[in-house]
Amino acid sequence: MVSTNNSLVTEFVLAGLTDHPEFQQPLFFLFLVIYVVTMVGNLGLITLISQNSHLHTPMYYFLFHLSFIDLCYSSVFTPKMLMNFVSEKNIISYVGCMTQLFFFLFFVISECYMLTSMAYDRYMAICNPLLYKVTVSHQVCSMLTFAAYIMGMAGATAHTGCMLSLSFCSANIINHYLCDILPLLQLSCTSTYVNEVVVLIVVGINITVPSFTILISYVFIVTSILHIKSTQGRSKAFSTCSSHVIALSLFFGSAAFMYLKYCSGSVEQGKVSSVFYTNVVPMLKSPHLQFEEQGCQSCTEESSD
Repeated sequence: MVSTNNSLVTEFVLAGLTDHPEFQQPLFFLFLVIYVVTMVGNLGLITLISQNSHLHTPMYYFLFHLSFIDLCYSSVFTPKMLMNFVSEKNIISYVGCMTQLFFFLFFVISECYMLTSMAYDRYMAICNPLLYKVTVSHQVCSMLTFAAYIMGMAGATAHTGCMLSLSFCSANIINHYLCDILPLLQLSCTSTYVNEVVVLIVVGINITVPSFTILISYVFIVTSILHIKSTQGRSKAFSTCSSHVIALSLFFGSAAFMYLKYCSGSVEQGKVSSVFYTNVVPMLKSPHLQFEEQGCQSCTEESSD
């Protein structure tokens, strides 16, 4: 993140989700409730996993880190977002904006690869249950988690480093509720060609690679479930895995849709899409995945029969 500040702008104004005054108060309470539910749900899950020795397994190890990431990245932007609903002008400093951008990208990219690690864990648990303890050992879990955070750090550093090289001359109103890449690029008074190439490469890698890996994992998982002899076991396996698939689809789908819309110039649709993966998905993910992890334990027992 070390770079020369070429910007003449010392602060930005976050336009927020909407400019209609009649929607500000209802949206404030709506997103406040979403934020509180997200915080309580993830903190509760983190506390439960850390305090219960029976949950010190690979599945809950990944779930612990996923909850930690959701907790952190929701806190990166939501307080500022809530302030925008109750204040006339939501100002954020240049340094604060770049810092928010870095940590937002760090946690989002880390989450992509943490979800990929969880898909690998499910694949080994259902498709190779006899080798599960060997292939998903504590060392393997630690390596996968470390790799997820490294990918997050690399992606965030690449994006933020390129952003710091740009100049912002006079326009300082960010058409978003957070400091994101593409709304900031629209304000730059210098060429953003390099930044756009970096966005296409880094975002492309961080969406396509995890998505493709998760898709392949679930192809093998579904194939393995279809070989379960018990009808009840197959039904339970499909029902418990469906919530995870929905969470994955919402997260990757809304993220991809948002950046594609921004690239095509549709900023308003991009903002609406970003609400799903920044606010709604973290709130829904924890209880769904907790239920699914418990179900996958029974799936493992069924598939080993």
